[in-house]
Amino acid sequence: MTEYSTPKPVEPTVYDLSSPGRVGHTFPQCDVPLADFPAGMTRDDLPLPELSEVDVVRHYTRLSQLNHGVDTGFYPLGSCTMKYNPKINEEMARLPGFTQIHPFQPIETVQGALALMYHTQEWLKAISGFDAVSLQPAAGAHGELTGVLIIRAYHHACGDEKRTKMLIPDSAHGTNPASSAMSGLQVVEIPSDARGNVDLEALRQHCDDTLAGLMITNPNTLGLFDENLAEVCELVHQAGGLVYGDGANLNALMGIARPADYGIDVLHFNLHKTFSTPHGGGGPGSGPVGVTAELAQFLPGPIVDVVDEGDQDEPPLYGLVMPEKSIGRVKSFWGHFGVIVRAFTYMIMLGEEGLRAASEHAVLNANYLQARLRDTYHIPYDRICMHEFVAEGRWPDAPEVHALDISKRLMDFGFHPPTNYFPLIVHEALMIEPTETESKETLDAFADALIQIAEEAHTNPEILKTAPHNTPFGRLDEVKAARDLVLCCWVPEKSGF
Repeated sequence: MTEYSTPKPVEPTVYDLSSPGRVGHTFPQCDVPLADFPAGMTRDDLPLPELSEVDVVRHYTRLSQLNHGVDTGFYPLGSCTMKYNPKINEEMARLPGFTQIHPFQPIETVQGALALMYHTQEWLKAISGFDAVSLQPAAGAHGELTGVLIIRAYHHACGDEKRTKMLIPDSAHGTNPASSAMSGLQVVEIPSDARGNVDLEALRQHCDDTLAGLMITNPNTLGLFDENLAEVCELVHQAGGLVYGDGANLNALMGIARPADYGIDVLHFNLHKTFSTPHGGGGPGSGPVGVTAELAQFLPGPIVDVVDEGDQDEPPLYGLVMPEKSIGRVKSFWGHFGVIVRAFTYMIMLGEEGLRAASEHAVLNANYLQARLRDTYHIPYDRICMHEFVAEGRWPDAPEVHALDISKRLMDFGFHPPTNYFPLIVHEALMIEPTETESKETLDAFADALIQIAEEAHTNPEILKTAPHNTPFGRLDEVKAARDLVLCCWVPEKSGF
């Protein structure tokens, strides 16, 4: 690989290629009477480009090739589970029986969709050990908010409105404090101990009659299974609180450990992570919530249930029901149905044994990478990890090199960078999650690249400070980009904008 190479020139935009009179489309013959648009509904000065079809196709294909995605390369983005998404999932989500229906249709005409949703709920219950599941929430953070609202509703139903304190370990996901604060609860941070577990002594100090609950991510953002989890849950329960489980890291547990069995009361699932839907850049997502029996009546609805068992001649009839003390709808209609179809396909394709194998291989891959990098990068919590681990991107004898420089340099090797600077309790954090879908050859190539980068940090740090060198664009000023947003990157000369 060439260490330094000139970035590729930026291709012209569709506007630069525009030429009056070029046409790239042919409308079908209209099968209804033509009518004029009402006055004020159209613009004569809209400067749309005029191009041939091939120019448009080439332009957008080139743009797509500038992006790095899981279909083109390794994507070790810690805490996001960016694993390969089987294409059978996409085929199923595009079946006409799923794409050409509408939420307002009569229930009896959408029984197939309702059956799929019902069995998805049943699969999630079996995987997690919970008694009831709602598919309503639209994403992970939305599931968190839903779970916290359920906890609040439970305490209010018990007449215990003074419980306004939510404890959150410093190794939890970053959205947890926001979900609690948006629900009107006071957020209290609990530190980790020397082994990356929740500090039990600090926890005990806050377990009083104002405690609403604890939000815990397990495995946590250090990639570690909390060794004291059962005792953590017991302490919270003894104080009258409830335990919320952030299920974003369920990819390490499927078929191995059920959250409800070790004391979690409510948990959200990330269908777009653990159960294989393409995500990133804001969507799509789905964050179903599972709860214990005592919280089932507070779930958001509607929930799919069997309303008529049927008989030997008639199949069951599925319907939509609202729990007795539901916190209400949290999403229009039935949630993100397309993501649910993909997740259900993934689950039934793998089956019980396959889901467990996926978790086992995710954990194996993470531990393999951690073992290969242990002698080169400092691992602050150096013990057996789950599906991910956190290394430090710094060395005392190379103080000018930072985690960001390492990540930028990784791009020259064709790898997407890992998560940087999270969790905050690790300085210069590199959070690495290989997932179960990557081969040993890919993991070795990634480890070799990181080891070479560590050597360069000591012998040629400038190559890291100026990376990347082999990408279409060089290093961008990310701080300036965030502060000085340019939302319109092209303005036509004659538009007067």
